Amino acid sequence: MKKSTEDHSIENFEQLFLEIKEYLKLQKEYTLLVLTEKLAILFSTLVLVVVFLILGIAALFYLLFGLAYLLEPYVGGLKSSFAIIVLIDLLIIAVIAVFREKLIIKPTINFLVHLFLDKKEDENE
Repeated sequence: MKKSTEDHSIENFEQLFLEIKEYLKLQKEYTLLVLTEKLAILFSTLVLVVVFLILGIAALFYLLFGLAYLLEPYVGGLKSSFAIIVLIDLLIIAVIAVFREKLIIKPTINFLVHLFLDKKEDENE
């Protein structure tokens, strides 16, 4: 009778081991899926930001170029109006440099933290 109980315990232990092994395999697959999803979101956001940045730079270039031609009659020539546009460009660069923490660094960090470390979103799924 004692032998039967030992055999049953061994079978239960083997079954438990197989279940744990299957659980770990499923957890690995789930983790890879979540990581893949988050990397896809990160990559698509990066592509979107690059596209908007390129289009924004092009639009700003043409806007400032047009502004230079609009200023020409008022400032005494095309050279003067382009000099004013250069000063506007330098002012924009200075503002971005001074406020880079608030405009670029913090939003990027917040996005990455919420993307990779936000537990509430993962718990709801």
